[in-house]
Amino acid sequence: MKKCLAVIAGLLISIAVHAQIPRLNVVCPGNIEVHADSGGPVYINGKQAALRKFSDSYFEASRPGITISVMVKPDKSLDVSYTGSKRAHGICHVA
Repeated sequence: MKKCLAVIAGLLISIAVHAQIPRLNVVCPGNIEVHADSGGPVYINGKQAALRKFSDSYFEASRPGITISVMVKPDKSLDVSYTGSKRAHGICHVA
């Protein structure tokens, strides 16, 4: 069982390492600031977030109570939005 958990943890770390999030600096409603250098890590309000890659063009970064969604369009521009607690959500803008 311990060996299985170690393998799963290693796979999750491997997935996070290979997630090539683009460089971004955005501000979301509610004074939520998001920063990432190319390749990560991602910071939400100055604290490192967990990064999850769903495809080469879609990523999510999360901290307790907030999820930042990043869509990389074919022209390499970004669509960034957030979802928070109590149904909070919105579009983020380049800082």
